[in-house]
Amino acid sequence: MSTFECYDYIVIGAGIQGSFTSYQLVKRKRKTLLLEQFTLPHTRGSSHGQTRIIRKAYEEDFYTQMMGESYELWAEMEREAGVKLYRRTGLLVMGPENSRRYRDFKSTLEKNKISMVVLTSDNFNQHIPNVILADGDGALVDTTAGVLYADRALKVAQEQFQKLGGVIKDQEKVTDIKPGLTVTVSTSEGVYQAKGLVITAGPWTSKLLANIDLHLPLEVVRINVCYWKEKIPESYHVKKRFPCFILTEGEEAKEDIYGLPSNEYPDLMKICYHDGSETDPDQRDKKTEGADIDILRCYIARSFPGLIPEPAVIESCLYTKTPDRHFVLDRHPAYGNIVIGAGFSGHGFKFGPVIGKLLCELILGEVPSYDLAPFQISRFQTNIKSSL
Repeated sequence: MSTFECYDYIVIGAGIQGSFTSYQLVKRKRKTLLLEQFTLPHTRGSSHGQTRIIRKAYEEDFYTQMMGESYELWAEMEREAGVKLYRRTGLLVMGPENSRRYRDFKSTLEKNKISMVVLTSDNFNQHIPNVILADGDGALVDTTAGVLYADRALKVAQEQFQKLGGVIKDQEKVTDIKPGLTVTVSTSEGVYQAKGLVITAGPWTSKLLANIDLHLPLEVVRINVCYWKEKIPESYHVKKRFPCFILTEGEEAKEDIYGLPSNEYPDLMKICYHDGSETDPDQRDKKTEGADIDILRCYIARSFPGLIPEPAVIESCLYTKTPDRHFVLDRHPAYGNIVIGAGFSGHGFKFGPVIGKLLCELILGEVPSYDLAPFQISRFQTNIKSSL
């Protein structure tokens, strides 16, 4: 007779969402196993890299409200681990002043009473040096925003999980999932059982869900993460409180352009296009330089006179996108003891602590802390191809 390692809960995928879900479960005294297919730490998925933007500026109230608690949980983790995870810089939001998206950003901040400064074309350069605001664009600053130290944050979440008794097994690729009152998960190294399973496998989510007869409309895209050299060192540096920024739309771009102050590499500012080319996550190393780089070159030449408009470094990251760019936080339609966190669409990292809490609540059968209607699988009903 086969012998299985038994746990209360298993989490597949040790990115930021899976690591915080596991941490929340073990905090509640649940024996928890966190499985990861690659050797930790790694750069194969969506949670690596030194920095991410953290912000309350969103078009939708529900994200802004969730971020209120996420900030608190990040601060709690900082205190618990004794490690600095966040640096406040503010977030500059720019876009055509009369466009729907720019107005929605402004309106959501106002409605939720988030600290904000609205800039005018007359005073813009007093507050934001070395940036040219396009004619007709509005500008505001979410003063609560800043830079999250991503690699450090992921490491801390995993360390705190292990300190509380959680088990991480890396280099274990999941090969099969058998649903039931007890879920059985087979990997390249062993077989594990638990009363509940959480899948937070990022770009590999679709491949895992195929094991349990669920096909969500998840698209994996490879993003070029670009760094641009300052002509004069520290012109756009985090130490000088140069803000992160988002350009909601413009002449060059259909998707957002976003940037973070120079910090990761000496005298290089990170500026990226919020989209890329569809890819297989196991084939991500095929380098491509597409239209996104040309869009960024044009934008930087026009709007950032202190940067050389040619990327000095190009790295990569994977986004797993849903059609509406909202997350999937829900139970499997047929198996209530399997919960899915997916489709974070390139903006989910900052929500890691609160998403971990929500996925923990879902798998424990508790009432979620927030209305999860925007994140339910049923919104894709016409797109789900399931044999259930």
